[in-house]
Amino acid sequence: MKIIVNIIILVFFGTNVSQSQTLDDYLKIAAENNPGLQVKYREFEAAIQKVEQVNTLPDPNFSFGYFISPVETRVGPQQARFSLTQMFPWFGTLKAQGDAAALMAEAKYQSFLDARNRLYYQVAAAYYPLYELNQWKEIERENIEILESYKTIANKKFENGAGTMVDFLRVDIMLKDATTNLSILNDKEAPLLTRFNKLLNREEDALVIVEDSLFAQALPDNFRKDSLLTNNPVLEELELKIASSEATEKVAYKKGLPKFGVGLDYVMVGERTDLASDMAAPQDNGKNALMPMVSVSIPIFRSKYKAAVKEAQLMQESFALQKEDLANTLTSKYEMSWFEIQQQQELLELYDQQIQESNQALNLLFTAYGNSGKEFEEVLRMQQQLLKYEKMKATAETQYQIALARLNYLTAKTY
Repeated sequence: MKIIVNIIILVFFGTNVSQSQTLDDYLKIAAENNPGLQVKYREFEAAIQKVEQVNTLPDPNFSFGYFISPVETRVGPQQARFSLTQMFPWFGTLKAQGDAAALMAEAKYQSFLDARNRLYYQVAAAYYPLYELNQWKEIERENIEILESYKTIANKKFENGAGTMVDFLRVDIMLKDATTNLSILNDKEAPLLTRFNKLLNREEDALVIVEDSLFAQALPDNFRKDSLLTNNPVLEELELKIASSEATEKVAYKKGLPKFGVGLDYVMVGERTDLASDMAAPQDNGKNALMPMVSVSIPIFRSKYKAAVKEAQLMQESFALQKEDLANTLTSKYEMSWFEIQQQQELLELYDQQIQESNQALNLLFTAYGNSGKEFEEVLRMQQQLLKYEKMKATAETQYQIALARLNYLTAKTY
């Protein structure tokens, strides 16, 4: 009994939680679970690790040598040699390398932000067709109920001699069409749910709660246009890549300058045993030798350094051109999205008027048919006209919201 009560509580509260989900909730789920977005964040984290790799000195070199045939010297035979050397790049090279890597890591983060914003748009673009589908199904169900009532009326009219069998057959044909349309709409739900749930990395048939109505708000002219070229992560990513290439150019130049090395050599020396007496032994007989060293690399072959500098300069030009091209593309896409929003607003106003007038005309035609038993074909035609406008309105509401979501993506809206 306790288990049954717990199941009921879970089902009740689980249902309430799921019903409280909004599009913003789904966006949050997608941001947390989408594997493609996680890939972008892992790339950013990996880029951060690169900073530490290039911002430190190269490893010191240690070497050991053993004289198989000892080299005789005045103070004794050399038996073994230990060497320790540390190289230092030209002044500022490590800082420039660290700056280049850090800027590239920031660029990766901007790429992650763009991927997140694009995911938000994709989720919205997959969510609103579910709203359209639900609206179409509801409209079709209401249409079937109305047609069934028309079929009953036409049958009674025919039985009473006030109507014709043709009217009955017309309704029957339209009713079969409506039933088939509803069946197709029901079949369409599965792929739409799969597309939406997979963006959230959930099971294909996971429950999705969709709003019952949408509100197409009137937007001011140039809505969010001031954010188009100032907050876009891709533009910021390219700007950071330009800065990173500038730092890379400095690195390439500095690598063409000499490198310095300091080190120590420690030589183990044995005592001389070929002397006639201790009095003949030289000073420091058998004493080990310690020798500090300084080395300088000489970058004679300049072509590779010049090529590296040129490569960095060309990459700067490439990123600058990409940025200019993207700015042009964003501007054109904004204008197209803004046109689509305005277009759908005008269509929604038109469809509201058409639905209202179609309802009025349908009521008048149905009243006339009830009185005379004639013009039933006009009643059916007007009913289908009303059905068409209701579906077109649902589609316009969907397209408006998708266009708005696209515009929000282009202008990098934060949620």
